[in-house]
Amino acid sequence: MRYKAIDPQLFIRNREKLRALLPPDSMVIVVSNDVYPTNADGTMPFKQNADLFYLCGVDQEDTALMLFPDAKDPKQREILFVKETSEHIAIWEGAKLTKEEARAATGMDRIEWIASFEGMLQQMIPQASNIFFTTNEYLRAHPVVETANDRLIKTCRQRFPLHRFERLAPLMHQLRINKEPQEIAIMQQACDITEAGFRRLLSFVKPGVGEWEVEAELLHEFVRRGSRGFAYQPIIGSGKNACVLHYISNDAVCHDGDMLLLDVAAEYAGWNSDLTRTIPVNGRFTPRQREVYNAVLRVMRGANALLRPGNTPNEYQQQVIELMEKELVDLKLIDAQAAKNQGPDKSLVKKYFMHGTSHHLGLDVHDVFPPHQPFGVGMVFTIEPGIYIREENMGIRLENDVIIGENGNFDLMRNIPLEADEIEDLMNR
Repeated sequence: MRYKAIDPQLFIRNREKLRALLPPDSMVIVVSNDVYPTNADGTMPFKQNADLFYLCGVDQEDTALMLFPDAKDPKQREILFVKETSEHIAIWEGAKLTKEEARAATGMDRIEWIASFEGMLQQMIPQASNIFFTTNEYLRAHPVVETANDRLIKTCRQRFPLHRFERLAPLMHQLRINKEPQEIAIMQQACDITEAGFRRLLSFVKPGVGEWEVEAELLHEFVRRGSRGFAYQPIIGSGKNACVLHYISNDAVCHDGDMLLLDVAAEYAGWNSDLTRTIPVNGRFTPRQREVYNAVLRVMRGANALLRPGNTPNEYQQQVIELMEKELVDLKLIDAQAAKNQGPDKSLVKKYFMHGTSHHLGLDVHDVFPPHQPFGVGMVFTIEPGIYIREENMGIRLENDVIIGENGNFDLMRNIPLEADEIEDLMNR
């Protein structure tokens, strides 16, 4: 088995936490994501709906979950529907979960085949007053494809027009931002796999290597250690490519004297890590590269000190920009007097540092969060400042993943080389 089995107690607790937030006489219905097509008869790799996975741990298509805590019949309070296997499916795709396997994985007693889901909708929904459905409410999401959950909402609105339909997203966001110890342990495993991939690269990268070859080395190391691969599309940008924030072509050759930006990380068992390192292609920083690198590192450490309980995302970002402004002045990228005179939008700083410093991390790489929620203990964030100097064909970003603690943050990537001297030493052994 690729992953160690996840203790179903995690999913039992997650369902219990959700039930505690529901108003009386409420039902929750969440279905799995679709298998999306490509061309001809091709399909994309399946990616489970994160809310469904959070509540039951089933990573399989054609799955549905019904929670109805106030049902008169105890057998109707938790029902999971899974795809019934067949000899044909077993031959072409591999066997699906049996009912017994689904019970063991989820901690749920009642497992039904997905073929009975439509009939159960007709039977169950009239018994409840409030029906909660899941939608993608991530602030920067711009979905253009109708999801299986979207279709379910449409169907239920037509069939049960007088019911009260509610948004599950705010409740799930509130639950998912605080990580359980089991989640942290899994994310640490993802970070450890990422570390192995990065260390492998340090002896591999040299002038003449293709960015795509670097990608292949990482994928090999991630998969051989039990990951399904990258947590997100890897960004492997050398020279001027490092100044493109979402560069994913990875098709250039790494040249002597260039810096190589690596925004690459592994997933494990459904949870994600998120790492960025920037290394010299030839194994030695030039004085200017080291100067910029250490400036980014100081901002990263300063941001870690600011990412504390009670601070808010907007205040935090502004505080980090203040740290970055000082470094950009010291690097002579911004004139000191001009920095004092710039407006509150800090346009001079944003020329060289134009993105946010931190985001939630979990089942999604850009994990869900309630807008304007202050930072709190148990949340997992990235810290990823960067300086991008297009006129010098140099972009440097550094990123680690941390858990916010009461007395300080715990760095899940504490063992991954970060200091310039350590990187040089490892690249030249």
